[in-house]
Amino acid sequence: MNTLQVELGIRSYPIYIGQGLLGRPELVTPLLKGQQVLIVTNETVAPLYLEKALVAFQNFQTASVILPDGEEYKTLEVVNQIFDSLLTHRFDRQATLVALGGGVVGDMTGFAAACYQRGVPFLQIPTTLLAQVDSSVGGKTGVNHRLGKNMIGAFHQPQGVLIDTDTLYTLDNRQLSAGLAEVVKYGLINDPEFFDWLDTHTQALLAKDAQALSFAITRSCQDKANIVAIDERESGPRAILNLGHTFGHAIETGLGYGTYLHGEAVAIGMCLAAQLSEKMGWLPPSEVDRITTLLERMALPTRVPAGLKKEEMLELMKVDKKVRQGKIRLVLLEGIGKALVTEEYEPQLLQEVLW
Repeated sequence: MNTLQVELGIRSYPIYIGQGLLGRPELVTPLLKGQQVLIVTNETVAPLYLEKALVAFQNFQTASVILPDGEEYKTLEVVNQIFDSLLTHRFDRQATLVALGGGVVGDMTGFAAACYQRGVPFLQIPTTLLAQVDSSVGGKTGVNHRLGKNMIGAFHQPQGVLIDTDTLYTLDNRQLSAGLAEVVKYGLINDPEFFDWLDTHTQALLAKDAQALSFAITRSCQDKANIVAIDERESGPRAILNLGHTFGHAIETGLGYGTYLHGEAVAIGMCLAAQLSEKMGWLPPSEVDRITTLLERMALPTRVPAGLKKEEMLELMKVDKKVRQGKIRLVLLEGIGKALVTEEYEPQLLQEVLW
């Protein structure tokens, strides 16, 4: 088992990464403040892992709520199911919510924990690669609105993150590839050596090689933890973690939530960011090709879907948390491993990338 630490002073917390971690009470018990535990999961994950996860909380007053599965259900209406369960069981301020599932479950559980009685603790037990390397770490929580992804939410750090890599063996190939998009992101924004490693270990990752997955997850979580420790609430350098996301969120919203997986949309967004960076003279064409080729080898899309009008996508990009005074701020690249957040790009060049 690898153990990392997200350093946030009195709100610091551990990340445990390894095989066979579900059902181990010695890992979760020190992270709980009270005796009440609500496990939030979904219809896909519950039959696979809920019973095993409950073993770790057998000495606590536990309940569970099973949500529908899919990005289209990441809404305020569905979050109410969590509140209904908490109130029905009369859970108090010492109750702990446990997110058992992918990024949608984690985001909604964290958001419910941030809101319930003005804030209760929660744990992350991510079961998809994307959630393990990205959304479970850093305290971003929230839900979607029909006009924009993740526009309603709160920063609320978990008490800890428990990553059982065995859960990846029940993950389908499409979900695995979607998670790899976020892994590639870390190499692109500030870890060129990791990008090189990914370039030479793609087949091992796609084959779910245990050692390769463990290394990729640990390296991704460490890269993210380092950035979050510097800038918890995204007032500065943390924004580079959004490479490809402004484009990607517009694709998800424009096509309808769930049509493209988050990682698939982000993969396209990273390619568009690379292309715009090249047009600005910041990124050599050879590196754009290298980025695109790696994502394609990981079975990820790299072009804007035909069903989305480019004009509509540009309008959707304006509904983004990084927009300042009407200007779309983008994460672009000055090289593999060197990202920056900027609004200093030519609008015409952005249109050329989209059109």
